[in-house]
Amino acid sequence: MVKKPSALPRSLLSLRRLLRRSISGRHHRRTATPARAAAPAAGPPQEKLKGRTVVLDVEGWLMRSPLSGFPYFMLVAVEAGGFLRGLLLLLMHPALCLLALLGLDDLRLKVMAMVTLFGLREKEVARISKAVLPKFFLEDVAMEGLEAFHDKKATVVAVTSTFPRVMVQGFLEEYIGVDAVVGREVAAVAGRYVGFLEEEHAGMERVGALLKEMEGTRSEGDGAVGLVGAASTVHHVVSRYCKETYVLSEADKRAWQPLPRDKYPTKLIFHDGRLAFRPTFSAALAMYAYLPWGILVAAFRCLAFGVLPYRLSVPLAAATGMRSRLVAGPPSPPDATAAQKNQPSGGPGRLYVCNHRTLLDPITVAAGLNKPVTAVTYSVSPVSELLAPIRTARLTRDRGEDRRRMAALLARGDLVVCPEGTTCREPYLLRFSPLFAELTAEVTPVALDTSVDMFYGTSTKPGAKWLDPFYFMMNSRPEYRVEFLEPVATAPAVEGEDGGSEHGHGHSIQAANRVQRVLGEALGFELTGKTRKDKYMMLAGNEGVVAGGAKK
Repeated sequence: MVKKPSALPRSLLSLRRLLRRSISGRHHRRTATPARAAAPAAGPPQEKLKGRTVVLDVEGWLMRSPLSGFPYFMLVAVEAGGFLRGLLLLLMHPALCLLALLGLDDLRLKVMAMVTLFGLREKEVARISKAVLPKFFLEDVAMEGLEAFHDKKATVVAVTSTFPRVMVQGFLEEYIGVDAVVGREVAAVAGRYVGFLEEEHAGMERVGALLKEMEGTRSEGDGAVGLVGAASTVHHVVSRYCKETYVLSEADKRAWQPLPRDKYPTKLIFHDGRLAFRPTFSAALAMYAYLPWGILVAAFRCLAFGVLPYRLSVPLAAATGMRSRLVAGPPSPPDATAAQKNQPSGGPGRLYVCNHRTLLDPITVAAGLNKPVTAVTYSVSPVSELLAPIRTARLTRDRGEDRRRMAALLARGDLVVCPEGTTCREPYLLRFSPLFAELTAEVTPVALDTSVDMFYGTSTKPGAKWLDPFYFMMNSRPEYRVEFLEPVATAPAVEGEDGGSEHGHGHSIQAANRVQRVLGEALGFELTGKTRKDKYMMLAGNEGVVAGGAKK
């Protein structure tokens, strides 16, 4: 006798079907769930977004919670307006908190925009948006939020309510790859912002107009898909224009993880700006409290390295918190026969090839050697050359002339070159210029790495580059790590190899790549084909050449 199944399971199945139908009508409202083994990212399935338009809530979906706009406004205020403007915004923070407590979030945003942007050039703020802010925005991106729509072959329209459009456009278009950015505009006159932020509804109305323009690129009847946060202020706008809306709860969002560096849609190789930390209210307050002392400490350190011998200046700098780590000492000098063989000119000099972290690199190498060296430079300010405690020689960017100058300098003593041609803050090595490999049959690679806690000692702004060493010295605990590696042969394996060009230009490229690889392995840095020109065109919109020509 076969026993009939109980009616209770059927009723439960019917109830589940009823609930499923109630939440999956023409307008979908779905709460995203945290990542699981079977579903690496919350959100709609891939087939839901293929070939469609996605309206993305930047703060509610893409960024991790909680997201405060104050640090980003502080970054723009300091980097584009200066430390005095940043101090004014910091002093306004209690009033901004009071407005938030009273529920006047829109007024709070307008006050921050006025204090931050008033009088600034539109081009400079756009540059900051592209060169400075992306580093900090990427640290706030949620991995699951990005994976929900990235690489789904969808047209993405990003909508922001916390920031003016100009502050997020560079980050969203260059590093996330969205197709359009919609946000509130700031009034400008004659290329400068007057600080007035338009009303929120004016910016949100552009979402509908933009989607209407994009209808021609979608299949008929598809409609847009919205990705929003449950507490987002743009929820009603996204729901109004989207056929389907996926809503992310605050509880689920808190479980999302930060985006790892190796999963950035676009590699963060170059970025600009002086601040090396996220300027929250407490961190910015600590920086301004430290700033007077930092200026005095930096002046003392610069004076010590400029006047005293290295055996005294290095311990004095260490007493103020500056750390220098010599991982491996310089290799023993070759005998006279080897020196004669390695140097075509027959001189006593040795060629040290290092990666480029700050303008202090040659000085640090000289301190590790405990003897004077000569550093060759391309575009460095005259003030930096005047203040340098070691001898500097400027090159001309004419290959033949530069080779003759470097050979003459090498014949008179040790020479330090940075073939990257520009500094790089991130763990990457730029393409090496091969000229150094034509000067000698053997070079000594020097692996350099730096650590700062408050200020970056590099900049792309021509008027401020002479301050780069001073900013590095202003950090409370700056650190230089120096490692002298084993010499690397740069001579052709066979006599006369690649002949016909000046010392074998084809071989010099291979030798430069070999030295780059040795330094990359020692530092754990990734090798790239990026050049100095790539950096300056991206961050400053120029080739980074300091006017004034070469020194004779």
